[in-house]
Amino acid sequence: MIAEIIVNSSVNELNRTFDYEVPEEYTIGENIDIGYRVLVSFANRKSFDIGYIIGFKERSDFKCKKISKVCDRAFDNEKFMLAKRMARRYFCNLSDILKLLVPPGTVNNVDKIKPKKERCIRLTQNFKDNESNFKIKTEKQKKVVDFLKDNVEMPVFILVDVTGTTMAVIKSLEEKGVCESFYVQVSRNPFVNKNIKKSFPLPLTDEQKEVISKVELDKTQTYLIHGVTGSGKTEVYLQIIDKVLNEGKNAIVLVPEISLTPQITDRFLSRFGRVVAILHSKLSGGERYDEWHRIMNHEARIVIGARSALFAPIENVGVIIIDEEHDSSYKSETTPKYDAREVANEFSKIYNCPLILGSATPDIRTYYKAVTEKSIILLELKNRISSFGMPTVNIVDMRNELANGNKSVFSESLFKAIQNNVARKEQTMLFLNRRGYSTFIMCRDCGYVVKCDKCDVAMTYHITKNLLLCHYCGAEKKNVSICPSCKSNNIRYFGTGTQKIELQINKTFPNASVIRMDVDTTQTKNAHETILQKFKDEKIDILLGTQMITKGHDFENVTLVGVLAADSSLNIGDYRAQERTFQLLTQVCGRSGRGEKLGKAIIQTYMPDEFSIQCAKDGDYIKFYNEEIKVREKLNYPPFCDIIIAVISGGDEAEVSKDAKLLFDIMNADFETFKPMPAPISKINDNFRWRILVKAKVTDDVIDKLNYCLENFSNMKSNDTKISFDINSNNMV
Repeated sequence: MIAEIIVNSSVNELNRTFDYEVPEEYTIGENIDIGYRVLVSFANRKSFDIGYIIGFKERSDFKCKKISKVCDRAFDNEKFMLAKRMARRYFCNLSDILKLLVPPGTVNNVDKIKPKKERCIRLTQNFKDNESNFKIKTEKQKKVVDFLKDNVEMPVFILVDVTGTTMAVIKSLEEKGVCESFYVQVSRNPFVNKNIKKSFPLPLTDEQKEVISKVELDKTQTYLIHGVTGSGKTEVYLQIIDKVLNEGKNAIVLVPEISLTPQITDRFLSRFGRVVAILHSKLSGGERYDEWHRIMNHEARIVIGARSALFAPIENVGVIIIDEEHDSSYKSETTPKYDAREVANEFSKIYNCPLILGSATPDIRTYYKAVTEKSIILLELKNRISSFGMPTVNIVDMRNELANGNKSVFSESLFKAIQNNVARKEQTMLFLNRRGYSTFIMCRDCGYVVKCDKCDVAMTYHITKNLLLCHYCGAEKKNVSICPSCKSNNIRYFGTGTQKIELQINKTFPNASVIRMDVDTTQTKNAHETILQKFKDEKIDILLGTQMITKGHDFENVTLVGVLAADSSLNIGDYRAQERTFQLLTQVCGRSGRGEKLGKAIIQTYMPDEFSIQCAKDGDYIKFYNEEIKVREKLNYPPFCDIIIAVISGGDEAEVSKDAKLLFDIMNADFETFKPMPAPISKINDNFRWRILVKAKVTDDVIDKLNYCLENFSNMKSNDTKISFDINSNNMV
């Protein structure tokens, strides 16, 4: 019997099956089948490669090697068919999709992560039967023996701790044959240090009851819960999942940011206990591996995590929930460039279960489908749970502040509001969507800007390391005090990042405690949770952060939110700039006043009349949507079309330019294709980049044509040139 195998590779030329002989000891349907991972000898490599069995046949036209080892089953036939559709839609190798279905940490090495085993101690049967023949000499030895008599067996580290003894004493007892060691497999528990108290369902408002009553659990249907910030969407999720569990089914919950995971995980753990499994990138490899296997072994019934948690090996799913569905992190920017919302819709069909999307600021495309196409059922939560309602929001025109001589980053009204909050022992959140100390460094004499050697971008100064960092490739440079171009010492720092603001807060509000949350402060394990827990438990006065702090967090004592530069997201060169600005401002303002105190938000801007800022002030999503959808329709932007971005990249600028024009000629016959141009960031990590934009409503026919164009181009392009297609990318650069 011959197995058709896809080799684990992203090389385009290897995106096909290879024939391998099935060893005689394996029988299809018993110990080998479609979906199994195997090790095979590929080409002339000395090491083995991972492959995935996707079919069988009686014979091959080639002389075949034998499969070297059969490992485990990674997917069933339904998930394999979905993987094929995904590979076609997202223009990638099938193996790129299949990687998502295997245990974390084992994509490139099946045995990389081992199960954790714990050494335990127990009395030997010989000692139990013939205790009188053994001499227990010391009090410590006697203490160990007596403890094991009462407890049968015990992990060695606990035994040492409880009895106050040493490993030498235990070793001596082992040598006498009194006790023996053995190993048991244990789960690496990411919740082991959490002190979670049991919680119970909260009383529901009439709006919440109505939403829950309208969700049909035994039907493939997508729902959008459009609920203002603080309206109790999470409690709705919890009570829907409770119904699902009572019916004997399981649940998947996706959250966008790793920073959201601690609070929502705590809510789920306190309600449901250890049937909750968590999957996200900040867990150790071993923890993710063990959580994956808890799910596989039916020990966990609720999976919570970022977009990749969608591919967890959970069965009998009764509901899929995507919280903060508008968030850009649900769209992958690396291969495979899938949209978790689209894939979740496919999974809901496989499981015959509802898909629930929730947001206070839904994606324009999602809301359009709900109100126009009716393919999504719209459910609304229009009111906050808090008796004080929504926070009051004020806009400050920073042009007036500057005219009045205030050059500080804090307007007069925000300064006074922070002072008052500190005095009242109430907490403040300050939002600035730019990390680092300064955006760029420039010589005032000649205009030289320090740029990354590998990317066409200015480097950002980080004061804590006294280094210049590239936020695209991660390159580092020493800070400069002398201009490399004209040798002038007239070097100045421009722009403001969270590091600079933190220093200014310490100087301006010396009596206030502050904690910063951005990429630089959250790189270590559990850093997100530590920062948020400190802010909550230690009543730190001010939490300063990037968009990590804008959504999902619920702190009862936060009564003031300050937005330091509302304009930054308006100037990103993207048709979604207004939408993203409205979403960010609405979400971050919604962090204020979620307890039993009146909330307030202050938005600082140099563009106070911008429509998105005014709508965010009023918290009026419908007004914003109605105006934005008119603009989108007039300019033929999503949801009225899809935008496909083709990025052509390589180390030779001339070859990249030539191949971009070649691709344009191939594509222009079938699509509304815009002429190739250098990408807005024309070089990243020593790769020159050109871009082609295509506007088309993506259908199966369009996908087929794009794949055909990609295949033709791949056969004609230069060897070193790379090509990627992306539908409705979050990143237009």
